[in-house]
Formats: sequence, structure tokens, C-alpha cells
Amino acid sequence: MPQRLVVVVGATASGKSELALAIAEACAGEVVSADAFAVYRDMDIGTAKPPLRDRARVPHHLIDVLAPEDRCDAARWLAMAERAISDIAQRGKLPVVAGGTPLYIKLLLEGLSGGPPRSEEVRARLRACDPHALWQELQRVDPAYARQRHPHDLRRIVRALEVFHLTGRPYSSFHTTAGQRRGDLQPLLIGLSWERPALHARIGARTRALFDAGLIDEVRRLRHRLSPEAAQAVGYKEVIAWLDAGAEDEAQCRAAVETATRRLARHQLTWLRRFPDIVWLPGDAPELRQRALELVRTWLSAH
Repeated sequence: MPQRLVVVVGATASGKSELALAIAEACAGEVVSADAFAVYRDMDIGTAKPPLRDRARVPHHLIDVLAPEDRCDAARWLAMAERAISDIAQRGKLPVVAGGTPLYIKLLLEGLSGGPPRSEEVRARLRACDPHALWQELQRVDPAYARQRHPHDLRRIVRALEVFHLTGRPYSSFHTTAGQRRGDLQPLLIGLSWERPALHARIGARTRALFDAGLIDEVRRLRHRLSPEAAQAVGYKEVIAWLDAGAEDEAQCRAAVETATRRLARHQLTWLRRFPDIVWLPGDAPELRQRALELVRTWLSAH
């Protein structure tokens, strides 16, 4: 019998963590984080992890499980997520996945393919090239992937060109499948939708809260411990660049983080359009929790 699980998705700052907590608490569930950076310990402020008081109410998995020096890619996260979901199910609980990284949700629901090849030699040769020339080449050979990246995201630009040089195929082609779902999972996907001005206001409020809570000090303390993957987290990456530049205008740094967070939200929503079976609920609906719980309970009784 396929394993049932609820998956709560949406853009950053849309309220996924809060709704996942409410569903898990009301339906004898436990939360599995699908956030690429919440896995790292000590990266607390910038990743906006669920507060400890919420994690005390309902068990949360895949939060604070790796040191910031550690490396975690999609395959490693998927292996940990599958173990957590299996453990939750074996104890008779409902897994509730709170999805901040849509690629991870896709891999969980569809499985992990072999993926594109790697070559240290090709990667080293590309790293020796002019970054601007690499960006121009990526725009030419894989415009779809280039639209998703920042011109200064050298690590991902090099990776995409490495794959293109090895296979002759654009890197973006390895992230598109027929969308065939795994047969051993039976998911209910719930999405939180917001009008753009309201979502941008929430992102602005969250950004201000992160800085007020000490984001710059946290990044300053952790910057030399972060693995290449961890250093790419929105908020950390922009603050590191600001610190490296020796800038003093905190408002400029805050604006950079807010802009990057808006860009992340657009990227997440673009990815989520690939899931046709998401049941979208308005994030600002007064009866949001009630509607979500009715949806989950009806689905559970039918399956």
C-alpha cells in the first residue's frame, strides 16, 4: 500500500511551516523539512527555522542535522528524507513535508535519476576562465537555466557548463522529466498562494526581522565555517558579499537580501507550476487552517 504523506508548498515567507505544524498537530503527524539549508546547525536566523517552541509541540525532522561545514546535495537530502518518512510511518504517524526547496519535493515524489556526469578536469578548466565569458556562454548554450541564475553565481554556472561540455546537452534538460510519480508514495499537495504585493510585504517584514534578530552577526560568526553549499543560502550569500566589500551601509545589505529573497520566491513558484495536482489555498484566508484540515481529513478518509 502506498505511503500517504501531506506536502505543504509555496514561496518563501508564505507560511508553510506554520500550516505544516497545524496539520501535523491536528492529524497525529510529524513534520519533515524540505529546506536545503535548514539541515545545517547554527544557521538559525538566516534560514528562519521553525522556533524551538513549535518543534517542541510536534517532532520536526531534517533540521539541525549537519554541521555548517558539511556538504549536502539533493541526493543526500533525499536519502535522509526517505528514512525519516519511513520511520514516521512505522510509528503510525502522518508525514507532513514542509517544502521550501521545490527540487527536493520533485525528487521525493518522482525519485532520483542518475543525474548528469561530473569531471574534475573539465570543472578546473572552466574555473580558470573569465567569469563573464562563462556567463555569456551559459546564456548562449542554456538560456533556460541562465534565466534562473545570477551572473555572479559562479559555482552553478561552472557546473552547468561542465555538464554541457561533457554531454552536449543543456543542464536544464536534466531537470525536466515526464513527471512520472513514484508508485510507493501517495501525496496530497497543498500550496499557499498570495497576491504578489502581499507576498512582497511579507518578504520585506521577514527580512527586517532577520536583521533585527542579528543576521549580520550570525553570518560574520559562521562565514568561514560554511561549506560551498551552505554559503549559497539566500541571506548568507548577500551578507558575505557585503562584508567582503567592507561596506558600512546596512540598509544596502538589507535591500540586497530582500531582492534576492523576492528572486527566490519567483524561482520557487516557477518550479511549483510543474505540479498540476497542488491544491492551492489563499495564504491570507481567515479560515486557512480550517480549510486545510478539512482537506486533509477528507483525503485521509478516502485513502
